[in-house]
Amino acid sequence: MNAWLATNLVAAALLPPLILVFLLAAGLIFLRRRPRLSMSLILLSTTALYALSTPWVGGLLLKTLEISAPVSPDSLQTAHAIVVLGGGRRVDSAEYGSDTLNGISLERLRYAAFLHRASGLPILATGGKPGGGQLAEGRIMQHVLHTEYGLSTRWVEDASLTTWDNARLSAAPLKQAGVERIVLVTHAWHLRRAVPLFEAQGLDVIPAGIQFSSTRLDSILDVLPTPAGLRDSTFALHEWLGILWYKLRSIFA
Repeated sequence: MNAWLATNLVAAALLPPLILVFLLAAGLIFLRRRPRLSMSLILLSTTALYALSTPWVGGLLLKTLEISAPVSPDSLQTAHAIVVLGGGRRVDSAEYGSDTLNGISLERLRYAAFLHRASGLPILATGGKPGGGQLAEGRIMQHVLHTEYGLSTRWVEDASLTTWDNARLSAAPLKQAGVERIVLVTHAWHLRRAVPLFEAQGLDVIPAGIQFSSTRLDSILDVLPTPAGLRDSTFALHEWLGILWYKLRSIFA
């Protein structure tokens, strides 16, 4: 078992929905011997599942991760390059006959192309092969930019497995090219974790987030549980768990 798989297994056990299944199972196990504890665990797991599955709570949690407003056109004039972070692949996609980008990566790549056309800044695509597969995220992004957007990619980093790797492995080619200030493209909820990692490599970072969250209650549907609500809550809790892990690693490194 490699480190990437082990880390993701631990994360899955600490995040919903699996952690809630563990709490519910523990409540059922203690039902006869510790009825009070049992009912508390059952109530906690079911209440948490309901709350975390609502779009409103998911939006609130994602909003806690946002560290900037949408990037302004003026700030692009002071940057030297655009860095777009891979967000995952679909391995051995049946319709494409090979590995391809998932929706998260495509959203980031589209915005990077948009910013490139607005600024003319060169693009670095970063992402390896976490979880296996044949093609690295960085290489797939390079291919999509060329074939579907008609754009070239100045640099490709294709060995990273984590956001920490993205920053560490991207910094060297950027610095060799004289790049000091980058526009970092990723989801708004990912910036709180990603920006400090690139800054730690000596780069000045302009956050360029996408999909900023809403915390408004626009309709009754916002407080009804949905798969999308649970997904958003899980994304947010995953980011906070990752931030905690990086802080602990820096302390004990």
